[in-house]
Amino acid sequence: MTDTKQSNEFIITTAIDYANGEPHIGHVYEKILGDAIARYQRLSGRDVTFVMGTDEHGEKISKAAAKAGVTPQELVDDLSDRAFRGLWDRLEISYDAFIRTTDTKHKKFVQGVLQRVYDAGDIYFAEYEGLYSVGAERYVTDKELVEGPDGVRRYPGDPQPPELRREANYFFKMEKYQDWLLDTLKTNPTLIQPAGYRNEVLEMLSEPIGPLSISRPKSRVPWGIELPWDADHVTYVWFDALLSYLTPFVAGGRDPATVSGLAWHVIGKDILKPHAVFWPTMLKAAGYPLYRKLVVHSHILAEDGRKMGKSLGNAINPQQLVNDFPVDAIRYTLLREASLGADSPYGEGILVSRLNSDLANDLGNLLSRTVSMIHKYRGGVLPAAHEPNEREREIEAAALALPGQILALVDDLKINMAIEAAMNFVRDLNRYIAESAPWNLAKSEDTARRLDTVLYTAAEGLRVASVCLEAVIPGKARELRAQLGLGTQTYALAGAWGLIPAGTRVPGGPILFPKPELSKPEQEAKEGATEKPAKPQKPVQKEKKVVTQVAEPIPPVASATPAETEALISIDDFARIDLRVAEVIACEAVAKADKLLKLTVKMGEETRTVVSGIRKWYEPEALVGRKVILVANLKPAKLRGIESQGMILAAEDDAGNLDLVGLGLDLPSGTKVR
Repeated sequence: MTDTKQSNEFIITTAIDYANGEPHIGHVYEKILGDAIARYQRLSGRDVTFVMGTDEHGEKISKAAAKAGVTPQELVDDLSDRAFRGLWDRLEISYDAFIRTTDTKHKKFVQGVLQRVYDAGDIYFAEYEGLYSVGAERYVTDKELVEGPDGVRRYPGDPQPPELRREANYFFKMEKYQDWLLDTLKTNPTLIQPAGYRNEVLEMLSEPIGPLSISRPKSRVPWGIELPWDADHVTYVWFDALLSYLTPFVAGGRDPATVSGLAWHVIGKDILKPHAVFWPTMLKAAGYPLYRKLVVHSHILAEDGRKMGKSLGNAINPQQLVNDFPVDAIRYTLLREASLGADSPYGEGILVSRLNSDLANDLGNLLSRTVSMIHKYRGGVLPAAHEPNEREREIEAAALALPGQILALVDDLKINMAIEAAMNFVRDLNRYIAESAPWNLAKSEDTARRLDTVLYTAAEGLRVASVCLEAVIPGKARELRAQLGLGTQTYALAGAWGLIPAGTRVPGGPILFPKPELSKPEQEAKEGATEKPAKPQKPVQKEKKVVTQVAEPIPPVASATPAETEALISIDDFARIDLRVAEVIACEAVAKADKLLKLTVKMGEETRTVVSGIRKWYEPEALVGRKVILVANLKPAKLRGIESQGMILAAEDDAGNLDLVGLGLDLPSGTKVR
């Protein structure tokens, strides 16, 4: 392989899923996250290989199969193909290789690596007694156990307490490479991200890590890969599973040493130790380079912030979610809402809110307005642009800079900020249409050339937005371009402007993101006709219809709902409240306060500090650049030692979903709200 190919090659994996049960929403988030990174890298021109798979050996699978009355092979065949791979295909996960650890090529590779490490003297046989977690399928230390509400100590994630086991196993001399791993982490601060997880691993390595048991007696666990030098023992599941990341390349005839150092591994925080301690030392012992980056994500919580679980009745069924909502809406909202470094709430209410605001109102409405105007004013044919004014030159400059900005954020694992950058461009295009008022330009032949330029700018801006969002909403990005007359043509994620040929026929199409509709009982609940809070309903499948409407395009206006009249105030009372438009110019979390954010806002020429309890709903970086409504004459108050000089307006529904009160137009900061 040439150096040029190496420098352009990008390998990414997600954790291979343990095939002893159905996938959950955490699996879904991880795969969508890995897929978005892979797609962005492909769009940037890199040679990407995206590896996924299922982990199909071990004691838990043997027990699950026995309980179901099937063989282990029958169990994993069904779960791997139907439950996991079937779901990933529905979610448009663009994997290049899907590995099953029961594949013959994988077994052969695992046995080869085991023999290699054994021959090097790094594996020995010994008797051991210790606490064994069946759920984690490994021996655990007393320090790793957590006391539950019933007073019983368990390993996190395992419903059963660990068993005291004494048996003879083969052990890998993992501690031999502890100092090397510690030095590697200290000299490479970005190897494990976010940084908090790197710190956890450094803490693990500050104490002896000991050897790693890598086999189980075949008499007790018959379902596994036999050790090449001792057929009475099978390989411990982690020594088997982790090597699957390299199997596709070995099967393709490549030396694993040429690819292992290129990989990004995307995993959940609950399997940090196997990937940050077991896997690096295994690679070192086998003579393979360490991976390039370990990306660790946190958990998905229920909308109320509680942990999800079947016993709690709040678990999300991914298969049902895909049945009920557009795939791209699920992808977008998970990536936009979830944070790598902190557990993130998610559910239908959050999904519907983002679908309605970002996807339907911002992106979908922009496409509908643009197509409608091209049909009404230019017979469905995109006109050529003429002399751009300063505003159009600003949009072109933003379009040229946006791909580089997005790729930098993706490389820095700030996926939600990359999405927000693309959506801010979309919102600016909506503002541009409102400012340009093409419906007025169409009234006179004198402004025909200006109208042509506005229509072309909007269409070309939509093309740019579709490319910048394609990794997140691949299906809808293609559909958007098809409605603009671009067919199945794809574009590289590179700064470019003016790529839609003038004269392109714009066919239009169905509404890009139909809004979920409420049933009659839910609508009554929303309007206060019933006492029970309404639950967001799933989207109703609508008949597809080509957009040919020619009504005057106007910005969407949310319909008002009746307010409860508790204590009426006069107009004079209202006039005492000074409401102002403010722009967030900086934002950070307040130390030791899990609900508070410290915002620096600009109000005209004045800068203020505001402390707000919205940390549950917003990442600090996502608020920078956003315009909000501020109560400017509120008496200052100290919160956690910080003087808060105002209050930001927000609204919250019965399900606990919060949104900041915003603006339809891009009004200057300091503008009075009345």
